[in-house]
Amino acid sequence: MFSRKILDASISDFATSLAAMIDDELYATMELLETESESPKDGNVDEILARIALTESEIERRHPGQLLRPYLDWKERNVGP
Repeated sequence: MFSRKILDASISDFATSLAAMIDDELYATMELLETESESPKDGNVDEILARIALTESEIERRHPGQLLRPYLDWKERNVGP
């Protein structure tokens, strides 16, 4: 699984790091954030949702008009349905 350190970075640092990630890292980040959003710890739901929104925006920036399809395809190939 992708490093959980991304959850500890400031939102600003997190947003900056997204642009430097390769697609697999970006998708692994989204997968981790989705997992974290299902059972948030210490009431950090808003922060997790903010990180999800930033990650979605980066995916959409890289794949215009495809929304989250590239991520969903990756997830199906790597994680399964």
